[in-house]
Amino acid sequence: MKHHGETFSLANGVDIPCLGFGTWQMKEGPETVAAIQKALELGYRHIDTAAYYQNERSVGQAVRASGLPREAVFVTSKVWNTDRGYESTLRAFDRTMEKLGLDYLDLYLIHWPRPDLELEDWAKLDRETWCALERLYESGLVRAIGVSNFQPDRLVDLILHNEVVPAVNQVETHPFCQQTEAAAVMASEGVQIESWAPFAEGRNNLFGNGTLVSLAAKYRKSVAQVVLRWLIQRGVVVIPKSVRPERMAENIAVFDFHLAPEDMDLIATLDTRRSCFLSHRDPETVKWLGTMKYEMD
Repeated sequence: MKHHGETFSLANGVDIPCLGFGTWQMKEGPETVAAIQKALELGYRHIDTAAYYQNERSVGQAVRASGLPREAVFVTSKVWNTDRGYESTLRAFDRTMEKLGLDYLDLYLIHWPRPDLELEDWAKLDRETWCALERLYESGLVRAIGVSNFQPDRLVDLILHNEVVPAVNQVETHPFCQQTEAAAVMASEGVQIESWAPFAEGRNNLFGNGTLVSLAAKYRKSVAQVVLRWLIQRGVVVIPKSVRPERMAENIAVFDFHLAPEDMDLIATLDTRRSCFLSHRDPETVKWLGTMKYEMD
């Protein structure tokens, strides 16, 4: 993926800001509106939400009130698992747009692939859902479409059986789960990798990790800034989340330094090749992903 200053170019030519603002676990309401408005004031131009986060109204309100032209802010949302299928995905998109109060979406993702509990229909449902996204893309209501949490085999299956290649795959990516092989598959297929949980939510003592702490001291930056810089230099889109203005400002201040190749290699040694959060092969996780609903208001 090509660098254009602080953006990457997707396969269809749409530019995506390489650093965005994540909104997972931010509840609908004035505090979330204020946090997103602050992010936009600080220079963030990419906001990531989802139907499941139940904060799309707040996201839309903040974007509309920002005074920025609509085309200046890249907005992502996602269709949830219980809305899979062609017609239900189109209905879910309509609800998302009604809540956001925007004319179009920059990126719309399938939030999770169909869980493995129902092997006979996972591919069919994923494809029907993807067909709905293709229709939205072709109609101009969405500038780019993609997926989230798709393992390489699922991603390739989707690409083989459909017209439009996913522009993005948003997956857990951080120093302990680096997704090296998956990223290589995505790159070969023209799919942009995007990281959720770039700090692993602090798990495995990320902020106290000796290697990262020493690199932060070397560059006179924070551990968070080193991690974000490392991901961006790998060509990964990042969406860190914070509601604290000082952290928001810190997270976006990563374009004034460059990690040396040997330091990139040093961070590469931290990879455990395992998720810090969940296993797609764990029956309880699969059950949760397949049945968990969100409130529709």
